[in-house]
Amino acid sequence: MTATVIIVFALVYLGMILGGLPFFQLDRTGVALLGAIVLVASGDLSLEEAVRAFQNTVLAAEGMAMLAGAGVRLEEPATLFVSPVILSNVVSNVPAVMLLLPAATHPMAGTLLAQGATLARHLFIVGSIASIIVVDVAGRRGVRIDWRRHAGVGIPVTLASVGITGACLALRMA
Repeated sequence: MTATVIIVFALVYLGMILGGLPFFQLDRTGVALLGAIVLVASGDLSLEEAVRAFQNTVLAAEGMAMLAGAGVRLEEPATLFVSPVILSNVVSNVPAVMLLLPAATHPMAGTLLAQGATLARHLFIVGSIASIIVVDVAGRRGVRIDWRRHAGVGIPVTLASVGITGACLALRMA
């Protein structure tokens, strides 16, 4: 990982936390777009990788809009907990939470989204940027971790974790 990637990553995360970067007059979307532009311009991210990431996020947003249009109540506690588990494995956990934030109106929405997104990262490799990085670094060192090997452990761990955490959250909200 280059210094450019680390700096851009830190600034984009700061922008997400702050809701934007006021000194650049950018909101969260602008921060993410600027970060992607810098990474493509520096050669740390290919244009194809950037387009693929964008397409996945757009597809996820369209899917959420279809669910809402079909009457699925995204603001319900169970939906806020389960949605990031599924969505994180399409677009990764940070974009999943960002897409779900507008529906986060329940008093425990933050806890529900955080728990779902955190547990999701174990299901498949794409559930977390950290998992993607580990697989990439391991591959460069001759350790091959394919999606089947990861899923063989990730699926049962995720199902058990989601079940236990869901039961605890349901008891807490009862």
